[in-house]
Amino acid sequence: MSTTATPSTNADEDRSKEERLKNYLVSKAQDGEMYFKSKFIADEVGLSAKEIGALMVKLRDSATELSVEKWSYTSATTWRVETTTEVA
Repeated sequence: MSTTATPSTNADEDRSKEERLKNYLVSKAQDGEMYFKSKFIADEVGLSAKEIGALMVKLRDSATELSVEKWSYTSATTWRVETTTEVA
């Protein structure tokens, strides 16, 4: 009897998490900029603070509709997010 390995969906899952975080940030920053620490939005997004931190680095380079800046570090990173385009 042979078993067939199921292709890994880690890349799809990571993209889904990244998209979920991006959509959350776009909706929260619609009226201007927002500042946050990952641990304070983790429950709302359904991700861990560590996952959010890793995804923010990716979004800084890939999300054209967001301006992402590492703002400060005092016990945890504070992120500054601003929308760069008009969101309908």
